[in-house]
Amino acid sequence: MPSARLIRSVAILPAAALAAVAAGCGSSATSSGPTSASAATPAVVLAAASLTKVFPEIEPAAKYSFGGSGALQMQIESGAPADVFAAASPKQPDALYAKGLVGKPVQFASNRLVLVTPAANPAHITSVSDITRPGVKLVICNATVPCGDYARTAFTNLGITAAATKNVVSETTDVTQVLADVALGQADAGFVYITDADAAQGKVHVIALPAQAKPATKDFIAVVKASHNRAAAEAFIAKVLSSEGQAKLRADGFGSP
Repeated sequence: MPSARLIRSVAILPAAALAAVAAGCGSSATSSGPTSASAATPAVVLAAASLTKVFPEIEPAAKYSFGGSGALQMQIESGAPADVFAAASPKQPDALYAKGLVGKPVQFASNRLVLVTPAANPAHITSVSDITRPGVKLVICNATVPCGDYARTAFTNLGITAAATKNVVSETTDVTQVLADVALGQADAGFVYITDADAAQGKVHVIALPAQAKPATKDFIAVVKASHNRAAAEAFIAKVLSSEGQAKLRADGFGSP
């Protein structure tokens, strides 16, 4: 289950910034529906596991729950309390938007899928084609998680779906589990985002994917319509989209929206 981090205060942005974000998210602090408590109350943010490091750097005063985007989508559909949803793919926010459960999703960053091996690389993997060799132990995210969807897209684009899938020994519920399995040597290779690989600080070896394999990895964010703290939700998104928030995303390896 995702864990939550609670810190006491939240930044309040200028009214103009809030208004701009409200328009982009298809909601406003004065719209009908659940009303805002106060922007002084921390926003509850459900976010993709790949954002575990950078989001608290952007806004330490929020209450976070990180996990697989698919699982977080299900939590929102089930009525879990949340103010903001941030996913590593447009699919989950778009599905919730279609159901009227979130405001219009906005892209706030991009990422890059890479192949990683244990630092010692005992299977001597030097390219993506090596993961099709018999006996290679491969770990990927399950299909409901963006990192798993992106990996399968790479397989399809490279024409290696059958051979690669045959070597999958584990499917995880989020990208951090893939990274841990590979770093600990429980698998010979796995697919993660470059931001996660960089955060591993030398515990894994990174192999770039060929151009034709690369899926479009995009991160989207939206206000949860059932939010009881709309002002804090909009303030949080405004901070992520601000020049300061974008600079912190770039510093952690994320690309521009």
